[in-house]
Amino acid sequence: MASSATEATGAAGEDRSETGADALVAALQDLGVQTVFGLPGVHNLAVWEAADAAGLQVVGVRHEQTAVYAADGYARATGRLGVAVVTTGPGAANTLGATGEAMASGAPVLVVATDIPSTLRRPGVYRGVLHETRDQAAMFAPVTKATVVSAAAGDLYADTVRAGSVALRPATGPVYLGVPTDLLSAPAGRPERAPAPPDPQPPVDGDQLARARELLAGARRPLVWAGGGALRSGAGDLVGELAERLAAPVVTTFAGRGLLPPDHPCLVPGPPHVPAVGRLWDEADLVVSLGSDLDGTNTQNWAMPRPPALLAVNVDPADAAKNYPADVVVTGDVAAVLTALLDGLPQREDLPALRETLDATAREVRALVRADEPQAEALLDTLDRVSDRTGVLLADMCIAGYWAAAFARVPGPRRLAYALGWGTLGYAFPAAIGAALAGRGRAVALVGDGGFLFACGELATLVQEQLPVTTVLVDDGGYGMLRFDQVHSGVPTRGVDLATPDFVALARSFGVPARAVDGFGEEFAAALSESLDAAGPDVLVVRAALTPPPSTSPRWYRRRQGGS
Repeated sequence: MASSATEATGAAGEDRSETGADALVAALQDLGVQTVFGLPGVHNLAVWEAADAAGLQVVGVRHEQTAVYAADGYARATGRLGVAVVTTGPGAANTLGATGEAMASGAPVLVVATDIPSTLRRPGVYRGVLHETRDQAAMFAPVTKATVVSAAAGDLYADTVRAGSVALRPATGPVYLGVPTDLLSAPAGRPERAPAPPDPQPPVDGDQLARARELLAGARRPLVWAGGGALRSGAGDLVGELAERLAAPVVTTFAGRGLLPPDHPCLVPGPPHVPAVGRLWDEADLVVSLGSDLDGTNTQNWAMPRPPALLAVNVDPADAAKNYPADVVVTGDVAAVLTALLDGLPQREDLPALRETLDATAREVRALVRADEPQAEALLDTLDRVSDRTGVLLADMCIAGYWAAAFARVPGPRRLAYALGWGTLGYAFPAAIGAALAGRGRAVALVGDGGFLFACGELATLVQEQLPVTTVLVDDGGYGMLRFDQVHSGVPTRGVDLATPDFVALARSFGVPARAVDGFGEEFAAALSESLDAAGPDVLVVRAALTPPPSTSPRWYRRRQGGS
């Protein structure tokens, strides 16, 4: 198929000269993009035409927010650029919640939004053009790494490459590209096909490394805290090697889950929100923070005490030390820093003792789950048994999702996508569209009845594309987490008990196979196993109500102990 950077031939055989839309699509392809997600509007139809001519797949969704969620799911599952193409004004505004989630979770997403024609724009004047916004790019500034607005069709190739490169540059995150709609059909000339080369890795500072080695040498009870930056850098093997040489437990944040294999001898089997894991932090004389900002969600709003010593590795030194003062910050990509730091680092002898400690921790964590919520233990047991058959597990902001994100077995990097960056309800189901197209295998979206209704129209997209997605929909009759908050606070439940549809009938009306079970027992386990063998989309409704896990803020144990 002809490249959009050369003369393309239309359906009737006529020559079609290159336009701004062709240049934009060519740039996306040179960024390695093969699939984009979008919703057509009169202002962006030229992109769909150019994409088809160039062989770029465009997956049409049913809402602009879900286009960005799908791009986010694709980006998290692959580490590559996720792209959403949306239209002007309200179409662009509809993406803001999803773009904020990508920002908070470090997902490299490019939001391409058209704007009103440049010929109708009068600077400083709102004229009332259809879909006009006073400053569309300004809406995106708080939820993106950068905003790029093209001024001419001839700039579109370079602007797109620049915007996509910024999104992919550590620390990764979303970027907005604004395109006045008239530029898409305007002649773009012959842009030089020269994608921006990868940014050179700056050398790791030798003085910082020397100070880091001193801290490691003096520590007797080190603990490794591994975050999303470590996972995104592909540093799993290096983190594991560091931990083994130090005989140090490794606590992974929500964004870092899957960094180490489940059977790694140093992996801590649970989140820091349970006392058995929290004690490891409390007893450490050195915390080695890798690719994390030690955020409030993982530290119970910083109720975890400041460690006696903190060594932080981060591409952004300010990010590394903004929440807990660091004794030493080594600036750089986690993989690059650990490669240098491991050189000559001696092996400690107390790894067997650590394994005994972590085995005891695992037993204590599982006993807590069993005593706290037997239904959750049944859910986790089933998810653990099928985890190697699951491509990506996507957990929504719902009680079942909270349990899975904190306690379920994650068999490898990028195998869990969880919306606890910004905490956007309704993330997992549309994000599964992108995860299912990532080539990782079958996506499993674990959602609640309330959040599912945010984007239930995407059942049509699953059918349209015949995507391998299993949706596990936990129906407790409303917003279960909010209901718990109200009951826990001793106030009447308001706004949380919902009128919901027959979800099985709803799914089947779209042509999606569906069934319902009661609870998370053997019937659920058998149904989930059967669903994982399906070829296309499938919905499994589970009628059950769960108590929220200790990882949710109303149940943080340090809060009960007098923390903030």
